Amino acid sequence: MLNLFALRERNIKNDVLSGVTVALALVPEAVAFAFLAGVSPVVGLYSAFFLGLLTAVFGGRPGMISGATGAMAVVIVTLVAKYGVEYLFPTVMLCGLMQVLVGMGRLGMLIRMVPHSVVLGFVNGLAIVIFMAQLGSFQTIDDAGRLTYMQGPALAIMGGLVLLTMAIIWLLPKLTRAVPSSLVAIVTVTLIASVCNQTLDKGLAAENQSKVVLTVGDMLYTKAKAQAAATAIGAPADGHGAVATELDDASIAAAQESMAAIDPASVSLAAGLPLPFFMESVLPPLTLTTLWIILPYAVVLAAVGLIESLMTLTLVDEITETRGSGNQECVGQGVANLVCGFFGGMGGCAMIGQSLINVNSGGRGRLSGIVAAVCLLAFVLFLAPWIELIPMAALVGVMFMVVIGTFEWASLKMMRKVPVSDYLVMLLVAGYTAVMHDLATAVVLGVIASALVFAWQHAKHIGVDIKHNEFGSKIYQLHGPLFFASATSFKELFDPASDPDDVVIDFYYTRVYDQSGLEAISALADKYQQHGKRLHLTHLSAECRKLLKRAGDLVEVNVSEDPQYHVTTERISPLLTITGQAPADEEPNYALNA
Repeated sequence: MLNLFALRERNIKNDVLSGVTVALALVPEAVAFAFLAGVSPVVGLYSAFFLGLLTAVFGGRPGMISGATGAMAVVIVTLVAKYGVEYLFPTVMLCGLMQVLVGMGRLGMLIRMVPHSVVLGFVNGLAIVIFMAQLGSFQTIDDAGRLTYMQGPALAIMGGLVLLTMAIIWLLPKLTRAVPSSLVAIVTVTLIASVCNQTLDKGLAAENQSKVVLTVGDMLYTKAKAQAAATAIGAPADGHGAVATELDDASIAAAQESMAAIDPASVSLAAGLPLPFFMESVLPPLTLTTLWIILPYAVVLAAVGLIESLMTLTLVDEITETRGSGNQECVGQGVANLVCGFFGGMGGCAMIGQSLINVNSGGRGRLSGIVAAVCLLAFVLFLAPWIELIPMAALVGVMFMVVIGTFEWASLKMMRKVPVSDYLVMLLVAGYTAVMHDLATAVVLGVIASALVFAWQHAKHIGVDIKHNEFGSKIYQLHGPLFFASATSFKELFDPASDPDDVVIDFYYTRVYDQSGLEAISALADKYQQHGKRLHLTHLSAECRKLLKRAGDLVEVNVSEDPQYHVTTERISPLLTITGQAPADEEPNYALNA
């Protein structure tokens, strides 16, 4: 709908400015996902630094941005809650090691197995998830520590600033592309918000807020208070640290006391240089018990991270009309997570929202990711007070434009233009992603559904042409693939009781793909043998003969040194053998005899 991702010239200026823009957009995402995972916001920022830097250097897709993500945070939160944060960091390191092995094993090419309908569903579902995630920025906190949506003037002012941000991002490229429109929008709205917070009546502010326009610092303080209130009363949270149950007076009083104890100055993005995790956290026991605890989580994290990263790589490839390396990206993600875990990070993967911001802002090279990571570390070390002044409205506006550019609007008109099965797969992936916020599982489900549809459709394509030769033999000329889904239909094509004594099955136009196909042939031979009839197999492909040979003890294939071929198959029951011999100047003919 909007030409957000138009091709831009790749140069140092675009990469640097784009990197700064991405760094600003990374801050609230990293903080929010850290809260979701149950760890300190600084842990999320450290993770974004290491992941962004190392994947930019070693990854397979220049211009793609990595950081702490919600897909991995939802896995981490269970581990942290059950075993403690000290088990998190070895888990992330093991996850990184697995990802490196996947890349070295050249398994990244498996992303080619993902159908286009799954990609569309992934993109649309992710756009919905990004949109829904921004709604949390419109929340404030009530007296009981519960997150509630803003109302009245505060909501109207924030909505206006969001629209202003979107308008700048849309209109500025029509005038000039000298600087990223997202960066200009963030700076402009930040200045306006600063003036509003200094001049407007504080009575216009949202409930329990001191500023009319909420900033990144206000978001940190609000999240910290909501988390403290939930901890104080032992109430279940809604996934963002907010109390989600009805409370009595005593519980409300406990929540208020806990929130009052939080010093605003203590809730900050400021921190020192990252240190190895064992210098700041308790080192878990290095035993097999610890390995069995972290292994399942590491496997899930590795799978989730690689699926999301490779899907993002595919999308950025299409947008930039270039091609990245999936295997190298697996190695880069693994190295980044390995180092990230060692220095006390929560791990992560490619971030499609920030990657699209980077592409839209002109970032095409590795320098853009490096600049974003370095700027993020600079924010933590030196510029935290300034970054905390950025209004959430500006960042929400940027992400809303990412949503508009990410969603495949043409898919809304595809229902009558593509196969119904493909459209249903797209809806399945998009719906599961939007509801469960689990991108990796959604992609796996989409691939499985597409594979089942493919198998079902091709199972119906097996057929036969029947002929008779001058010797009275009946010839079945097969068409279509013979595999597990079509094995039953294959057997129904024949009539052993009524067929003549000599029957030929011609495989010239078909292929046997798996053991189910071989077993179907063997079962058919049993039926003809029971009726005392002879069955010949002709034009078996080289792949089928290889499949017969690999069947091991059940099937033996002996090829003579001369041009004549002899195939012998011995089943578990010694009553049936499959033999065949062909003259040197004719196609090999395979016969099944009792």
